[in-house]
Amino acid sequence: MALRFVSPAQARELAARGARLVDIREVNEFTRARLPGSENHPLDKLVPFDGAVPVVFHCRSGARTAANAQRLAACCAGEGYVLDGGLEAWRKAGLPVIDNRAAPLEIMRQVQIAAGLLILAGVALGLAVAPAWFGLAGFVGAGLTFAGLTGWCGMARLLALLPWNRRAAT
Repeated sequence: MALRFVSPAQARELAARGARLVDIREVNEFTRARLPGSENHPLDKLVPFDGAVPVVFHCRSGARTAANAQRLAACCAGEGYVLDGGLEAWRKAGLPVIDNRAAPLEIMRQVQIAAGLLILAGVALGLAVAPAWFGLAGFVGAGLTFAGLTGWCGMARLLALLPWNRRAAT
């Protein structure tokens, strides 16, 4: 069975009639912002759902759900849907979103900030202090390339160990 794309208004109507809203983002993303009544089932831990209750899958922008639609469809005993545009479209439609600004930024945003600052520091120090500092920018760039090629990000692993990120995971 293929999943059908639905608008935020249609998804809200389906939920009002008993459909499950399933957020496939990681726990730290879900903790920061979520749809009211949604359940968190991260994509890497997703298992088939019992019962024939309709399921509306969503992520932040809709890209993750669209890219994994076939895998998500296999988890549904009943009808399955994808929220077109994800949480962002839901928000743009003026529908309620539960925001927790006290939760830490998503790990990948933290990686982007840290990597950007390290690269800028390496370039600035390379220009102002000694050319050897350009190596810092090169090292971070190599790490990001490795993460993109393998799916494993050492910086994300290190950032996840910081106290503010461990608090969100509990």
